[in-house]
Amino acid sequence: MNRHYFPLVFFILYCLSGLSQEKKAGPIIEKYGEVWTIENPDFKTDTSQEFKVVFDVMDSPSSHEEINKKLETAARFLNMHAQSEVPKSQLKVAIIVHNQASKDITQDEAYRARFGVPNPNLGLVKALLDADVEIIYCGQSSFSRDFPKEDLIPGVKIALSAMTASIQLQNEGYRLIKL
Repeated sequence: MNRHYFPLVFFILYCLSGLSQEKKAGPIIEKYGEVWTIENPDFKTDTSQEFKVVFDVMDSPSSHEEINKKLETAARFLNMHAQSEVPKSQLKVAIIVHNQASKDITQDEAYRARFGVPNPNLGLVKALLDADVEIIYCGQSSFSRDFPKEDLIPGVKIALSAMTASIQLQNEGYRLIKL
């Protein structure tokens, strides 16, 4: 065999062998949160346990047209565990939003008025809310960044502060993941 064809033959055999992996979203958040399937991991996921997590999201991309990947982490969390056969009823997810990420949870009209483009996070935030993710906005950021409740996507809750929400959720058994 001509050695120049070896890489092509190897690639074809690799693809046919089933070793090729694709990222996929779903089943909880269908359009966001693509994850890789991990076949036979050494550290097994205990599918009988409850996973309670709170994501602390304070940063946002500098581009007003880019989705906030830190918000999308919650979709990845839900999808990867559901794909690994953890029942949705055992997945409890909350997101605390503050600081620069304040803009990412605003309704399209408010976002467009401020930045001149539609909110790229609107679909993601709505999908998370529809999946029973609790999205909590820091009341202090609401005032300091001038994003009042009426500008927020319906379903987003305002707390006294991000710190207060974080403490309360951790007292309820949620594990903090700071992004």
